[in-house]
Amino acid sequence: MSRHHGIAFKLAALILSCTFVIVAVIVGYNYYYSRDIILRQAEENSKNLAQDTAGRIDSVLITVQKVADNIAFSLEDATLSKKELLDLNKRVLANNPEIYGMAIAFEPYFLEADKLFFAPYYYRSGGRISFSMLGSPDYRYFYMDWYQIPKELERPVWTEPYHDSGGGGVLMATYSVPFFCTVDGEKVFAGVVTADISLDWLEDMLQNIKIYDTGFAFLLSRHGTFITHKDHNLVLNQTIFTLAEELKSPRLRDIGQKMLAGESAFVPMDEIFSESKQYLFYTGLQYGGWSLGILFPKNEMLAEVRKLSNVMSLIGIVGFIILAMLIIYIARKITTPLRKLSGSALEIASGNLDIQLPEITSQDEVGDLAESFKIMKDSLNEYIANLTSTTAAKERIESELRIAREIQMGILPKLFPAFPERPEFDVFASIEPAKEVGGDLYDFFFVDDDHFCFLLGDVSGKGVPAAFFMAVTKTLLKVVSERGLDPGDIITKVNSDLAAENESCMFVTLFLAIMDINTGETRYANAGHNPPVYMPCNGKPEWIPPLGEPVAGVMEGMKYSTKTMTMHPGDIIFIYTDGVSEAMNPENELYSDERLMDTLTAMKNPFAPELVKEIDKSIKVFTRGAEQSDDITMLAMQFCGKCEKKEQGE
Repeated sequence: MSRHHGIAFKLAALILSCTFVIVAVIVGYNYYYSRDIILRQAEENSKNLAQDTAGRIDSVLITVQKVADNIAFSLEDATLSKKELLDLNKRVLANNPEIYGMAIAFEPYFLEADKLFFAPYYYRSGGRISFSMLGSPDYRYFYMDWYQIPKELERPVWTEPYHDSGGGGVLMATYSVPFFCTVDGEKVFAGVVTADISLDWLEDMLQNIKIYDTGFAFLLSRHGTFITHKDHNLVLNQTIFTLAEELKSPRLRDIGQKMLAGESAFVPMDEIFSESKQYLFYTGLQYGGWSLGILFPKNEMLAEVRKLSNVMSLIGIVGFIILAMLIIYIARKITTPLRKLSGSALEIASGNLDIQLPEITSQDEVGDLAESFKIMKDSLNEYIANLTSTTAAKERIESELRIAREIQMGILPKLFPAFPERPEFDVFASIEPAKEVGGDLYDFFFVDDDHFCFLLGDVSGKGVPAAFFMAVTKTLLKVVSERGLDPGDIITKVNSDLAAENESCMFVTLFLAIMDINTGETRYANAGHNPPVYMPCNGKPEWIPPLGEPVAGVMEGMKYSTKTMTMHPGDIIFIYTDGVSEAMNPENELYSDERLMDTLTAMKNPFAPELVKEIDKSIKVFTRGAEQSDDITMLAMQFCGKCEKKEQGE
């Protein structure tokens, strides 16, 4: 009884203590966490707002740049009259409303030898296009920044914002593009094409950006001059650096440097642009070298955070009281059945699977737990019974598979040397199934006193089905071969027999050859098998060309052809299944036909047994213990002629 009350007390005390800490943390932390959420949202919103605004400004600037660039390009490759120049200037301005004014300013005396000035300027005024010819003793345009800078740099530039008294008479920024003409075969500077934009549209655009009650956006030129600002006294009168010097703010100077470098950031600001703390997001524009800044008032941003913090504190206190009452009730309700279930679990753990479990009727997790205990007890009883039966069945199957492997291996010739009394040839083979039983096969036998048949095949699939198909195939091959037929006719007959009732659609690849042991003449047929390797004595190994004929056992009526080759004393035919070339190492790399050929080439005057063992050793070194994925079968047939066989290793 005391243990029951102890669990309930500990459960209630632990949960309520944790809850109290959580409520306290919520009250203290809620403000800071909510503030971070608001700041992250503000940063994301400011980034989106700045990118949208910068994109709109950049779209205007790039349009202006393209227009001026195109005019400059056309002036370099064409000779236009004065009238055509004026018409071109006016027409382009009329078709591009984002441009305030355009000028084509020529070098002094370039267009006409007696003309110091020639710079037609069209601009917008009062809803129509007005004209002015720039150039006078009081306004020598070729000394102006918008003319001199692109001329000296020989590339387009955006000028600093300025008040142009010689042209449109408004605050503007100018994009100037130098153009060149060919005179006497030389490319010379001819003048400057300008495109002006009024700063009024920038001011209107940024003033329409509403950021809480007191936030605003501003724009800096490439040298830090204020192009737009909430305080109009700063526009074109101060740079961000002079303002930083005036306010004695090194931080503002550092921000100005980063803005002019084209960087982007969301940073807190002291009381620089107003009496309250602020946050600033700044980013560089893609064109013009300008920078955009957006100021967010901190107090206005975080006003809702304070309200939310107060509400959350009240919710936390009320929730703590309700939770305390619920925990005390639940702790007392669940500990009694849990204690009973704990005792039953100990009995089951000790091996008593016949114990009577306590009756718990509650429709909750405790009731589910009691039902799970009951299912577990019944499942354990059933599992132990099934495990006993399954273990016995598994041992029986494994025993039968071992017997099947022994039977399968027993039908393959394994005694070597196979025909020690026949010095005319030597034959050696090996097989290593990937499972207990496999589908590879090989065989060799005399058809008559002078003709020796040897073959190797690979049945599709693995395991018991492949083993049965392999046994049937081997039996058919031997029976048909003893009739004295050619290799092609043998495979043709075996294919028909296999395909006749092959409902499982299994197939076998085969290479079968019959050698005259007196002359070395070898007739062979190939039913879709890997090309064997012919190894002439003291020569370079080479592939025996495939015949391009299909696998056996699938289609009745297939005809297989017979080819003939002549082997000389010491020559070897090496036959193998794809388990050799497709053996894989732990990195899933294949042994490959190339590696097989390299290994065979490296052998000097090999004997048939030595060759097979050397290849097997090479495969094991390559695979490094990786699990075998396919049966590995090899057969080497060496013709020795009438001479006595050399001892292996000589």
